[in-house]
Amino acid sequence: MAATIAKRGTKASLLIRDARIFDPARGVDMRADVTIEKGQIAAITPGKKGAEAGGEVVNAAGALLLPGFVDLHAHLRSPGREDEEDIASGTAAAAAGGYVTICAIPNTDPVVDDAAILASLTETAESEAVIRVAFLGAISRGQKGEHLADLWDMAAAGAIAFSDDGRPVSDAGLLRAAFQAAALTGLPLSLHCEDPSLAGSGVMNESEVSARLGLTGIPCTAESADVARNLAIALYENARVHIAHISCAQSLQHIKAARAAGAKVTCEVTPHHLALSDEAVVAASLDSNLKMNPPLRSDTDRQALVEALAAGDIDCIATDHAPHAAQEKETPFEEAAFGTVGLETAFPVLYTELVETGQVPLENLILAMSTNPANAFGLPVPTIAEGEEANLTLIDTEEEFVIDAAAFKSKSRNSAFAGRRVKGKVRLTIAAGREAYRNE
Repeated sequence: MAATIAKRGTKASLLIRDARIFDPARGVDMRADVTIEKGQIAAITPGKKGAEAGGEVVNAAGALLLPGFVDLHAHLRSPGREDEEDIASGTAAAAAGGYVTICAIPNTDPVVDDAAILASLTETAESEAVIRVAFLGAISRGQKGEHLADLWDMAAAGAIAFSDDGRPVSDAGLLRAAFQAAALTGLPLSLHCEDPSLAGSGVMNESEVSARLGLTGIPCTAESADVARNLAIALYENARVHIAHISCAQSLQHIKAARAAGAKVTCEVTPHHLALSDEAVVAASLDSNLKMNPPLRSDTDRQALVEALAAGDIDCIATDHAPHAAQEKETPFEEAAFGTVGLETAFPVLYTELVETGQVPLENLILAMSTNPANAFGLPVPTIAEGEEANLTLIDTEEEFVIDAAAFKSKSRNSAFAGRRVKGKVRLTIAAGREAYRNE
């Protein structure tokens, strides 16, 4: 089973009246009523003529009805750090952001590096999650980069990909063995690309900004050099590879070259790398919520990522949702933990910063947040069509609001976008046919 289906709640039956249905993968952009019966899309009826289902009507009034979002990269902190996040709170946060499926990264305590831990998480998700959850297994035992984990057993237990995210696979021989083992399962590796010897003890992007602040920097080449090495090995092995959270223009060039050479590569970018540059660290007076890995890069790199998304060269947007306890962030910038939460803010931030400004077509944004990530990891593809299971989100793109971290469903508040004024309020999310979130 590729993703655990949440069993909480009954199947939804309702009529969504007068929505703007936008499903770019199917070429659909129309105003219509959508009737959902027992979790299935029963009818799509233009002209406000849809039949009520169960007596409940949600008046969309032209709000966007989209295929639900899919996130390939979320840290749910379970097992081990449930004080920061757990499956219940993480999926509630995701539903509030319009997500119907999220993929949990295995850098937990203990690390998800065997089938027993994976099976336990799956069981928990079945009872606590409000949306679908898929789990990645670790590439190496304990994510130590020394010995290969049992990828075959984890695949049999339901893993949808493998990753040592949080750490790179520095040993090239181990990475090659991992590609070979993953090929037997038919699953991809998702790689955190970073050369530790180049990254060193850096805490932000190496640039004029870091020099001005007197902070140790992480050069772009720490990422791009590892991207090039990893793609060369993947190409040699004819293996599937997914490059996580790219942040540099040079990394994009390596991905384009590998694709031209026939590599089977997908990639993702985060909302914070699309919307923020290292200058934000200065503007926010060293706010530790702007400390993440990879770090916020130069505006030149940021703009290159935006242009690549607009051109379709970046497949997926992933949040890299990284919850942290308050004490891990309420310290000097140099000492603070890396990471920002993102599930509840991804769409409004990107819609406001990229679509409203005309930099990225709405079509590209939705494909990168829904259809493409589902296809990348072989997950159920959200589709708004008669006969399909309801996996959708209703968003009012005219509603403007200020991001309030205190109101998050997530247990953690470390948001890089707290206080930002945005447009695009999620009104309703239906995942796996069940109502997962409603903003009354």
